[in-house]
Parts: sequence; C-alpha cells; structure tokens
Amino acid sequence: MNIIELTEHIKQLELKLLHTNVQNDMSILEALLSSEFEEIDSNGNLATRQAAVEWLKSKDHTIRWQLEEFRIKILSDELILAIYSAMKLDAVNSTGRGAIRTSIWRQQKDQWQMLFHQVSKRN
Repeated sequence: MNIIELTEHIKQLELKLLHTNVQNDMSILEALLSSEFEEIDSNGNLATRQAAVEWLKSKDHTIRWQLEEFRIKILSDELILAIYSAMKLDAVNSTGRGAIRTSIWRQQKDQWQMLFHQVSKRN
C-alpha cells in the first residue's frame, strides 16, 4: 500500500469508529480498538478503553462527522500517527471549528488497530 492509499485506509477506519452504531455490532470495536487502547479526552483526562467503548456505544449515531486536513506520519513499519480535525456535520449541535485529533494505529497481522487517541479543543 502506498502512502496515499494508507492515508485513506486509516481515515476510513477513523470514520468507521465514529459512524458505526456499535451497539448493533460490537465486533467492530474488537477489530478496531486495541486491548491496550487509552485516550486523552478533550478535558485532558485519561480514559480507559472501557470508557471509550461506553462513549462509542452511547453517542448519537445520526450525527455525521467530517475529517479535515487528514494526514499520517509513519512512525515505524507497524505504527502510524494520524492527525486531523473532526467536525460534526449537523447544524443544530455544531462544534464550531471542531477539534484536533491524533490517533496512533498499530498493524498486527494485516489488521490496523487504534492504540491511542487524543482530542484537543480548538480555541
């Protein structure tokens, strides 16, 4: 996979986590979130994998997200850093300029799993 294809692939995995109603298919979380997953939320708090799973299960699944300025940095053969801005597309609950997000993805046996995620509010 070249860098353009890899960037698009990781972007689609990010969108899959955001857009899928995981309550209907929990196997998606098992496939995409590492068992070692951790997150730093928009308030600067460290969240466990279970807290992230609960958020993904309870979020409004009708909201669509747009990922802008999506890019990756290859850290090693198995690790990728994704950097992007995420914005809700619904007009009623718009988050304004969105949030800057970073994720670390790890490849194991031809499968990419998110290992770490951080959300930073824009000022």
